[in-house]
Amino acid sequence: MKHDCNGDHHQSDLSRREFVGASALAGAALITAPAWLPRTSFARSLAGGPRDVLVQVYLRGAADGLTIVPPYGDPQYYLRRPTLSIPQPGQANGAIALPGSTLFGLAPSAAPLLTPFQAGKLLVVHATGLVDPSRSHFDAQKYMELGTTSAFASQTTTGWIGRHLATSTPLGNGLLRGMSMTDGLPTSLVGAPATLPIKDPDGFDLLGQANTKTARRARLTNMYAGEPAPLGPAATSTFGTIDLLNAVNFTGYVPANGAVYPNSTFGNQLKWTATMIKANLGLEVVTIDIGGWDLHAQLGPLTGTMATKTDDLSRAIQAFYLDLSLTHLDQVTLVVMSEFGRRAGENASSGCDHGHGNCMLVMGGHIVGGQVLANWPGLATNQLDNGDLAITIDHRDILAEIVLNRLGNTNLGTVFPNYTPTLRGITA
Repeated sequence: MKHDCNGDHHQSDLSRREFVGASALAGAALITAPAWLPRTSFARSLAGGPRDVLVQVYLRGAADGLTIVPPYGDPQYYLRRPTLSIPQPGQANGAIALPGSTLFGLAPSAAPLLTPFQAGKLLVVHATGLVDPSRSHFDAQKYMELGTTSAFASQTTTGWIGRHLATSTPLGNGLLRGMSMTDGLPTSLVGAPATLPIKDPDGFDLLGQANTKTARRARLTNMYAGEPAPLGPAATSTFGTIDLLNAVNFTGYVPANGAVYPNSTFGNQLKWTATMIKANLGLEVVTIDIGGWDLHAQLGPLTGTMATKTDDLSRAIQAFYLDLSLTHLDQVTLVVMSEFGRRAGENASSGCDHGHGNCMLVMGGHIVGGQVLANWPGLATNQLDNGDLAITIDHRDILAEIVLNRLGNTNLGTVFPNYTPTLRGITA
């Protein structure tokens, strides 16, 4: 079994230096972007099917789903984690029992997730993940983002989201269909048309001094004006994307419905995402990475690193839900996933090593939430997969139903090749 211990690194080789080449896929049209809310509202649906904006949050490093959503009703959980478990509901620092379940709760640091859960808009999926046996961060992230397993990875050169976008009709004019808020394009977006890595959409512009920007822009425009594809269209679409994002008032954005985003990188990223969704830019996919979950030592489920990271994750998702719930949640599906979970038992360093099964979070206006979807295998020795939580729901089942029913794409055999998904009834 292969392991590696640097879980925050996996992206494709696309970097900002290759930005112009990547943006050749973005299309050649320039548009006039909205000053805040749209003057032109793009169509939100294909003929016969809905179209959500997909927001994928990837917890790189293997987040511990047994802490985020502890199985407090399984006695083996406490036997395997005598010092790192979340106490029973009703005890000090105890789990928050999820309505409708006598098995699962939320860690105290995940309490903000109760808001969308109780509203029926947040679904928890447990004992899920990548069915491939790899415990290597690099390999597991690669296979998951390719939408396949090790058996077929060599035959797959594009990401599952990339194939989705490549086989679906653009919303709006298709200038900017996908965005990763990362330095480089993640594997899941490889092959995606009109998709760029834009770490900070509020600051996306030509580099250099502000007082020379107009002149530099004019020179670049003239330089590429007569160039054939891919350079000419790449430059045109890049300038169009800059104009599109610069016309959005990110700084002046006021979240709705009392939402308060945490003052953190992830909080800002979700706030920017909400801003762009409300501006109706035609954006179809946003991917966000959160690193730092590879906690082999000092897990800190109640007061340490795990608790701090889970709190930030949960408060940002709660704010995103509140912000969109009155007007735009019906147009959004958010998915939180990680390459694998942590071991069922704790180690001698007060941490947990690489595991297998994990939890996923799915939120949206048309998600059948307020429940935990799980075929719980148990944590007894004979129920584990090489000492880890077994996987009973392939993560592709969850993603495929979203692609089909919320993204309006029937090409599941292309998006997830060599796999026939089982639809679990998670969408309404």
